[in-house]
Amino acid sequence: MKNGKIGVGIIGTGFGRSAQVPGFRSCDGVEVIAVGSSRQERAEAVAGESGIPYAFSDYHAMMELEELDLVSIVTPPYLHYPMTMAAIEAGKHVLCEKPMAMNLAEAQMMYERAQAAGVIHFIDHELRFDPTSMKLQQLIAEGYVGRIYHASIHIATSHRVDPRATTWSWWSQAEKGGGSLGATGSHRIDLLRWWLGEIRSASGELHTFVERRKVADSDEFRAVTSDDQCAFMLEFESGALASAFISSVAHQPSGTRTEIHGESGSLILDADNRLWGRRAGESGATEWTEPNPYSLLPGVASSVWSTSFVGLARYVTDCIRTGTQPERGATFYDGLRCQAVMEAIRQSWDERRWVEVRAL
Repeated sequence: MKNGKIGVGIIGTGFGRSAQVPGFRSCDGVEVIAVGSSRQERAEAVAGESGIPYAFSDYHAMMELEELDLVSIVTPPYLHYPMTMAAIEAGKHVLCEKPMAMNLAEAQMMYERAQAAGVIHFIDHELRFDPTSMKLQQLIAEGYVGRIYHASIHIATSHRVDPRATTWSWWSQAEKGGGSLGATGSHRIDLLRWWLGEIRSASGELHTFVERRKVADSDEFRAVTSDDQCAFMLEFESGALASAFISSVAHQPSGTRTEIHGESGSLILDADNRLWGRRAGESGATEWTEPNPYSLLPGVASSVWSTSFVGLARYVTDCIRTGTQPERGATFYDGLRCQAVMEAIRQSWDERRWVEVRAL
């Protein structure tokens, strides 16, 4: 740390610009000192508008900054492995966007290298820092629902329903890590592991319904190889089951709804991120929604993603400042476990069968 401040470099100018820059800036003793993009002009534009000292199109050059302590990688999945390994080699702590990597082998090497180097490492599963999701986890741990029978998640959005409005990009390419399983499913797999424990086996399916998308600023259409809808079932070590349906091509979006049912009660997280619970013998539901203390911070968007990221950013930088290993949040180990589950889902769809999640 230089001048007692943690220096942060952010590679990526999408979520990195909209949520991570203001999120890190809300942290005491933290300074965003660098931003990176594949295009130098884009990096310089974001740096200029945000008052960030350094702008890079070469992430290797960013790693050479002596005052850089933490690298946040907010890029497409196919870049996570090389960028993370470069950051670790330079002795930097790492926050990596989900999904962790392109495959289990990459994720395994990222985890092992980070552990050997002794750097702090996190995956950007910021929903673990949403106060209401934390309350749900607490209630489960305290036995509110008792032995868990089944959990279900239903997500229907219109993000990718229009092949002209949502144009062809890396997201459309499975070979670059695009698709609904990685983009949205990874978040839900991580939450389910956090809430319900380790996952034993998986069954799933991946579909591409919008098969061609328009290339931006062109009349050309290109083939889509990534999934825009996925569904999966998970069996947990506890014997609990979970099912998830995720679509990004719904003309009438319904948001996200999560249900957890057990021997003693039920918990429902509705599309407005409000948490409801009802125990056996009770005549009605009780609301357990928690207020988010970061929802009114200047410059921070009111979405659950941006406000939850503030909590993650503060925890990550506290770990770096104090030199303590994380006790909560998703580390590279959790990203590795999530990657193993996603690979089991993909293998299940290829082979049309349940697949054991690889032991790590």
